[in-house]
Amino acid sequence: MTEPHDDEAALAEAGRKLFAAEAEFIWAAARVDNLPPMGPLEIAFAGRSNVGKSSLVNALTGRKTLARTSHTPGRTQELNFFDLGGRLRIVDMPGYGFAAAAKSKVDAWTETVSAYLRGRTALGRVYVLIDSRHGIKPNDAAVLEDLDRHAVSYQVVLTKIDELKDGVLAERLAATQAAIARRAAAFPIVQPTSSRTGDGVPALRAAVARLLADRGAPL
Repeated sequence: MTEPHDDEAALAEAGRKLFAAEAEFIWAAARVDNLPPMGPLEIAFAGRSNVGKSSLVNALTGRKTLARTSHTPGRTQELNFFDLGGRLRIVDMPGYGFAAAAKSKVDAWTETVSAYLRGRTALGRVYVLIDSRHGIKPNDAAVLEDLDRHAVSYQVVLTKIDELKDGVLAERLAATQAAIARRAAAFPIVQPTSSRTGDGVPALRAAVARLLADRGAPL
């Protein structure tokens, strides 16, 4: 018999309801010693500066301004925590790579992010956002290596797929899938998304609902 959380329609509806819940900003942490107390399961969004993390958080929750967006790389300078109806926390992380900030500050963000990823017991999965126009870059690969090394579960999410020319998406998906095939901590499915058009967003919501179900939470 098929379990409820294996039913795609049930998962899609559970994901819709999950992200339609009241969402609010609850905490900002610039240092690992200033993280909020443990609570519900956390999912974190990581990626290069300006890859679209805040835009994707807004698209998932159906809100335009829940997470601050900017065309200036490095605008997110803290770990920003959002609560979804008391069932889930979303963590919008500082981007890695180029940022419009002093190197010392970027280094401090990097250490805070790394410490959070290594030691946060409430963290259920990291969604590593990759710009679909460029694929996995060396600094992306370094992050994936670090997550594998510390056995932190992650899923790769391609962003901005609406900006790809016809026929390129399938090639990019296949290349990305091949790149993570043997990575120990990687979830085996690469999820394409567009925050602008909404493509892939329901599927990502469903993936989060599956994560909660696998942790024993009711749908």
